Amino acid sequence: MFAVYAESFSTDDPLSGLVVGERPDPEAPDGWTTVTVKAASLNHHDVWSLRGVGLKEDALPMILGCDAAGYDEDGNEVVVHAVVSDPSWTGDETLDPRRSLLSERYQGTFADKVVVPKGNVVPKPPSLSFEEAACLPTAWLTAYRMLFVQGRLKPGDTVLVQGAGGGVATALIALAHAGGLKVFATSRDETKRKRALELGADEVFESGARLPVRVDAVMETVGKATWSHSVKSLRPGGRIVISGTTSGPDVSNAELTRVFFLQLEVIGSTMGTRQELASLVNMLDATGVRPVIDRVLPMEQARDGFAAMADGDLFGKVVFTR
Repeated sequence: MFAVYAESFSTDDPLSGLVVGERPDPEAPDGWTTVTVKAASLNHHDVWSLRGVGLKEDALPMILGCDAAGYDEDGNEVVVHAVVSDPSWTGDETLDPRRSLLSERYQGTFADKVVVPKGNVVPKPPSLSFEEAACLPTAWLTAYRMLFVQGRLKPGDTVLVQGAGGGVATALIALAHAGGLKVFATSRDETKRKRALELGADEVFESGARLPVRVDAVMETVGKATWSHSVKSLRPGGRIVISGTTSGPDVSNAELTRVFFLQLEVIGSTMGTRQELASLVNMLDATGVRPVIDRVLPMEQARDGFAAMADGDLFGKVVFTR
């Protein structure tokens, strides 16, 4: 079958290990099902995999891709949940220490077919296109959990989204607006600030700018470059929810005095559960909110999408179609 896969690793030139070619058809073990892929979306995770982060050399060649939408074996339209937990695990699968994402231990979604546990498929409503649905399982699910599960935000609360432009940040803005929150967003780029307003941000600011009010929560995916500003932007008792560190994890000033004196919460957040993915899908079906898609490419042109993500030349998601 056709597939886009990692053949080798390179820190300096990650795309050198990317192959667009053929791989054997997958076989579904007991309790698993085969999904015929119609659309799959690209994540930073895929570029990091080509650098050897989160992917072991003895797992190569590995088909990349966490996210997909397509048809199950009965012809139903479905969305694939990317988190694969241990069969013995019960409860929140994101807390399973043996959990894995598709394209780490198990072959990923950038192919004609992908096999997943039967519990890892969620019905896709007709209102969502395959391209839109394929954006949800990683970036949009991460954003949903950050806001409404870990962040515990409710209509009328104020939230700051740092670094508007990336897949998670654009999802955070759109979902927060749809959820009745007052949304502030930051970016170094004026064009991205304008796009954030179009997505539903109430006000936008340059990175590091003082906000008109202190917010109930900050959604943090940037890390080192924005951390101090995030802490300073919170009201007493406020929360930072962090799901990534795209500018680096090492923070020279953790603002610990502010954290304890103002009784702030710092909450980690990773992906989401199958039930949260189903809730997210239902929310988009009900509200009409749709993922921001930067470009749609046939999977044969996957290298162009990887190059755009590696260069940071994106606003929203890259989607590959079959």
